[in-house]
Amino acid sequence: MNELEHFKSGNLAIARKTDGNPDGKGLNGLLLDWYRTEPRGVVAKPQRQILAEFFTSMLVLSATFKFRPAIGGVNYLYWIDGEWRLSLIAPDEWSDERRAGFVGTCVLQRDMTWTIAPSGLLAEQNPVSDAIGRFYDAFAKMLDTDLTLEEILPFHVGRLSYYQRMYASALSRSLRAAVILGDQAATSCRQLSMLLPQQKYGLLAYRGQA
Repeated sequence: MNELEHFKSGNLAIARKTDGNPDGKGLNGLLLDWYRTEPRGVVAKPQRQILAEFFTSMLVLSATFKFRPAIGGVNYLYWIDGEWRLSLIAPDEWSDERRAGFVGTCVLQRDMTWTIAPSGLLAEQNPVSDAIGRFYDAFAKMLDTDLTLEEILPFHVGRLSYYQRMYASALSRSLRAAVILGDQAATSCRQLSMLLPQQKYGLLAYRGQA
C-alpha cells in the first residue's frame, strides 16, 4: 500500500465532507478544536523550508494517535508493527522492542507545522530507516505533478481519524498562507521536488537554513 494512500493528492485528496458528524463531536467542540488549530504566526518561508515542513508534518499526521497534541508539547513518533504511531511515551519509558522503532521527537509549532528531532536510528540500516525511505519515495512521487502545492494539500480527507483530519486541515491552511505570503502560489510541485535532498531523512533534520 502506498505510504500516502490516505492522503491521495490532487482533487482525490479532498474527500467530500459527509453529512452529520460521524466523530460524535458537538458543534461547540468542533468550533473549539477549529479555533485551537488555527495557524498563528505564519510567515513567508524559503521553498525548501516549506517542502521540509510539508514532508515532516505529513509523516507525523500519517501516524495513529487519539489525543489532541498541544502546541509546544513533546510527542514521540514510532514505527511499530508496520505503522506509524504518535505517542506521549518517551522511548526510555518503553521496552527495548518499542525503543527499536523510535523515529524522533516531534513538536507541534504555533503555525500548525511539525518539527522532528530525528532518532539516531535513522542513520543506520534498520526497519525504521527503511520505513522512512519508503515514505520519502511516496512523498517524492506525490510531488511529481504540475499541480501547485495548494492543489495537493489535504484540506479535508474523510478517511482520516478526527484529530488527524483536524490537524491536516490546519497544516493545509498554514502552508497555503505561507506560499501566498512568499508569492510562490504558482510554483508547481515538480519544481519544488527539485529541492529534495538525496539523503532520504534529510528533510527531518531541516532547521530553516536558506
